[in-house]
Formats: sequence, C-alpha cells, structure tokens
Amino acid sequence: MTRVAVLGPGGVGGFVAAALVRAGVSTTVVARAETAAAIAERGLRVSSVRMGDFVAHPAATARLDDEVDVLVVATKATTLAAALQRIDCAPGLVVPLLNGLDHLAALRERFGPRAVAATIRIESDRTEPGAIVQTSPGYRVELASDHPAPRPRMAAFADALRGAEIPARLGDTEARVLWSKLVRLNALACTTAAYDLPLGAIREHPRRRLDLEGAVDETAAVANAEGAGIAADDTLRELWEAHPGLGSSMRRDVAAGREPELDAIAGAVLRHGVAHGLACPTVERLAGRIRERLEG
Repeated sequence: MTRVAVLGPGGVGGFVAAALVRAGVSTTVVARAETAAAIAERGLRVSSVRMGDFVAHPAATARLDDEVDVLVVATKATTLAAALQRIDCAPGLVVPLLNGLDHLAALRERFGPRAVAATIRIESDRTEPGAIVQTSPGYRVELASDHPAPRPRMAAFADALRGAEIPARLGDTEARVLWSKLVRLNALACTTAAYDLPLGAIREHPRRRLDLEGAVDETAAVANAEGAGIAADDTLRELWEAHPGLGSSMRRDVAAGREPELDAIAGAVLRHGVAHGLACPTVERLAGRIRERLEG
C-alpha cells in the first residue's frame, strides 16, 4: 500500500497524515485552498506527547483526482458533505475517522462497501492551519467491515498505521467498533460540554457524576439493542481511569462559539434510541443544556 489521502487535516487528520509521512508512506492532504497552500508551504507541524515535535511535508491539494489506495476521511460530521465535493476519484478503501454513526451510511451511498467502519481515540487539536497538538498519552484506531471484500485492504492499512506508530486493530463487527467509542464519547462530550468542565471535575461532583453514569448506561442500552455487545461497566472504568484534565472537542467548540457535533453524537444516540423504543432522559437533558449554552 503506497498511496493514502487524508480529507480534513485537522487535529485528527493532520496527526494521522503527518505520522504516515514520517513513516515513509506517500500521503496527500485534501483541504480548502488556503489550508492546502499553508501546508504545502510550511508542512504539518506536530507537537505530540507520544511522538515528540516534528514537521512532515505531505502533498497538499484542494481537490483530489488521482487514484489512491486509501482515503481517510477526518472532517467533522458537520462539514462532511461539503468536504466530499473535493474528492473526484474512487479510492480503494474509505476509512472515516468521524464521530457518531450516520456518516457511514452517507459514505456508502457514494463509495459502497469500500467505506468501512472505523474509529480513532485520541486527543488532538489543530491550533492553526498545519499546526497539530496531540495531548493524550495513548491513541488507537479500530476498523471493521461486515462486508468481506474490504478486509484485505483494511488489514494492509492497519499494518501501515502500526508502521507509523499508530496502534491499529481490526474489530469483530461494525456495530461494536462504532458503538464502543460512542458510548464513551457521548458521555464525555455531553457532560464536559454541558458543564464546561474537564472530566475530573465531572467525576468529583455527585450530581455531575450521576449524569456521566446515566449517559453511559443509556447509550450502552441503545448500543446493545443494535447488537454491539457493550459492557457499560467497562466504559465507566475507562472514564474513571482517564486523566482528570480530559475534555472533548464538543466542549472546545461550544466554548469557542463553533457549531458542535451535537447532532452527530448525542442526536445519533437519541434517534437510535427512539427506533428501539428506549428513552435516554439523561442524554436528552444534557443535550438540552448544551443547546441552551449555544443560544446564550
């Protein structure tokens, strides 16, 4: 596997692209014209607690028309439709590293089963075009496909990620891979964004801790109605062991007045809950509080 394109070189996409370039993988970033020009001139400048500080120089373009083996889609859910207009080729494999669930169906409408389920767990932010700050002590990518055809390409891309020092594994089912992240992310994002506090402050406050636990339990119930096989206790243990300063991109977006991925994260949980006749009162209340913060 020699050709990778990354659509959306922000905190996640920029980090992945830079790591691949550093490992010798031919990589192109696809972004808005001004962002592509900045990266072409100065490269991707990464400050990582795991990889250290380095600069990588991928190819950069505002429109991709060359064939690639893998297209990594790392936009926000709110900008996915517009960003896909920059892609004028048929990649061999499409790996979406987006939050939520509904983006996979949208990608499969265009790319068919070449679009697979994938997640990344990482704290990484773009401070300016081409500048990436990665702060989590660990990170990992998981991929899965219920279709057999993409699996050889998935395995090859997982090898490429591991060669770039990004741990990667193939999951059992699409539902388990997507929901295993969403159960944790929904609780973390909704509580930290609703209260504008890091995880440690959520855990230490009795009422907010109950909200965190309720969001995990409710989201896990929806996940398991979809056959994901998620143990809520495992997710809670992970959140209890996470460092107290942990936040979320949703909290950062709300604080900065940017449109958050509230519909892609909490909205997806609520919609799938309704489809299974499951109420999620904690998630609904936290989402309402976030909307109030946005309106205020």
